[in-house]
Amino acid sequence: MFLVFFGLIMLYSTSSYEATLDFGNGAYYLKKQAMATVLGLVMMLFISVVDYHVWRRFALPAYLISLVLVVLVKTPLGYEANGARRWIKIAGVSLQPAEVVKITLILLLASVICIMGKQVRTWRGIIIVMGAALIPAVMILFITKNMSSAIIIAGIAAVMLFVADPHYKRYILIVLAVVGLAALAVLVIYNAAKGGASPTGGFRGTRILAWLNPEAYSDNTGFQTLQALYAIGSGGLWGKGLGQSMQKLGFLPEAQNDMVFSIICEELGLFGAFCVILLFVMLLWRMMVIANNAPDLFGALLVVGVMGHFAIQVVLNIAVVTNSIPNTGITLPFISYGGTSILFLMSEVGLVLNVSKSIRLRDVG
Repeated sequence: MFLVFFGLIMLYSTSSYEATLDFGNGAYYLKKQAMATVLGLVMMLFISVVDYHVWRRFALPAYLISLVLVVLVKTPLGYEANGARRWIKIAGVSLQPAEVVKITLILLLASVICIMGKQVRTWRGIIIVMGAALIPAVMILFITKNMSSAIIIAGIAAVMLFVADPHYKRYILIVLAVVGLAALAVLVIYNAAKGGASPTGGFRGTRILAWLNPEAYSDNTGFQTLQALYAIGSGGLWGKGLGQSMQKLGFLPEAQNDMVFSIICEELGLFGAFCVILLFVMLLWRMMVIANNAPDLFGALLVVGVMGHFAIQVVLNIAVVTNSIPNTGITLPFISYGGTSILFLMSEVGLVLNVSKSIRLRDVG
């Protein structure tokens, strides 16, 4: 709850200038996010009081519906925002299908792993579980061009498989192989882009070039990253003070979305950034405690899936903002602007709370 309300405060601080220029109302983004947050709280409370086993019977239908929603992005229901076509609008309500896929995938994989039992530890089981994740990941990658969500979806499946299978050595080998292939792909794209013949159409290759040398692309691809680094560097240890950021005054594009962490660093300094990271660590630690004490495997896997989702998204966002990895366009959970995101993040928290409420204290006397 602290992260949620801190997010609203930082959203207003970050977006008020741009909202005043674009809409004549400094609280425009705050009001929209507050409405989504209230709806998210209602969803969280509702999901937290309904036995989590009930959601298991809806896992497959919900998963299939989420895939249909991804396809709808290419229909007239889909629309483009900020140069990306990743949203649909139904009855006047905007929705990002990738966020729906994440929670439905967690439900489906938890159900599939429980049904398969020990079979999930075989290569056949691994292929089935990862296949269920790769289908929406590939669809999102090619239909919406959203690589960050595709990575998160694949990562959620990998984390849940890792927890469900005690044979850790094979996953270490798989991770090393994936990292090696990713490094090779980056190298190939980099060389192609540097030679002016990128096989991906240019934009991913240019992003890699801008990641390695943002100053050379300061007029286009590297501009946002460079401004974010300026914000982080100028914040110092204690920051300029809440509301005192300079980079949000038209210098840092879409500061309220992907780059909100850089404004936190500028206004609250390294100390404030450390406190935010510590809050996420505490949240993830509590989820780990709940997963370890869950009354059954299904409940434990639900919490592990949510924990994996939050952890991967936080790490990727901070890595992008600090230019540790190429810019992929990923939001910071509970803090970045996004109605669909906060709605389904709160719904996932509701699942965790539901499992937590099912834990019974054991007599130790």
